[in-house]
Amino acid sequence: MKYVGPHVSASGGVENAPEQAHQLGATAFALFTKNQRQWKSAPLTEQSIRLFKERCEKYGFAPEVILPHDSYLINLGQPDDDLLPKSREAFLDEMQRCEQLGLTMLNFHPGSHLKMITIEQCLDRIAESINLALDQTHGVTAVIENTAGQGSNVGFSFQHIAHIISKIEDKTRVGVCIDTCHTYSAGYDLKTPEGYEATWKEFDKTIGLNYLKAVHLNDTKKELGSRVDRHDSIGKGLLGMEFFERIARDTRFEHIPFILETPDESLWAEEIRMLLGMK
Repeated sequence: MKYVGPHVSASGGVENAPEQAHQLGATAFALFTKNQRQWKSAPLTEQSIRLFKERCEKYGFAPEVILPHDSYLINLGQPDDDLLPKSREAFLDEMQRCEQLGLTMLNFHPGSHLKMITIEQCLDRIAESINLALDQTHGVTAVIENTAGQGSNVGFSFQHIAHIISKIEDKTRVGVCIDTCHTYSAGYDLKTPEGYEATWKEFDKTIGLNYLKAVHLNDTKKELGSRVDRHDSIGKGLLGMEFFERIARDTRFEHIPFILETPDESLWAEEIRMLLGMK
């Protein structure tokens, strides 16, 4: 079975997200468990937690196909020693929210060196930040998302992600989410049949397909290797429809959620139907 769905709004409470996903015909979904543009948010209420779990069960969304995303403000590789604890505290709160909701994954962008430390030093800080959060939580896997490499962001190279994972103490609780737009913009040619196979072969050799927990399925407005993060709707960007047909039919990924972060919400239901219908 395929698991496909968008990043839905949790406006009015996280308990509204499963219903929104169901109405779109989704079999998976992503959400923010708090306002992604604020450092602190009110704690989840017992009612919200109960309703979220009830509605996930009602609509058939198992924890393994739900991919919460953390706040965009968090930088686990923050080079400033005075600011790093703020990101680490916020990340721990995100992990704890997932625990409360019975979710098993938290997706996040690894971080940025801000041109103040080396890439390796930044990667080491990210790993240390993840270890601290894992030590204080249970049952939630930290899922690292690859980046396009825009600005001073790390994580655009498979080697960066492998470096982080190598420093994680509990490797049963770390995983990877591959964003197809980011991957192409970072220089991995997913578009051609040859490039597609070569990319996944390199991922398996460098990181390991066993670590792949989810895919952000997005087309891209920017060319190969541009290092610019600009998502496009399915089949409307430079990756093209043949790529999406190829990945939708790839049996290696049947067990993981495909999450749409495509820009036109009015197309989500159509995109979900199209991807689920690709045999």
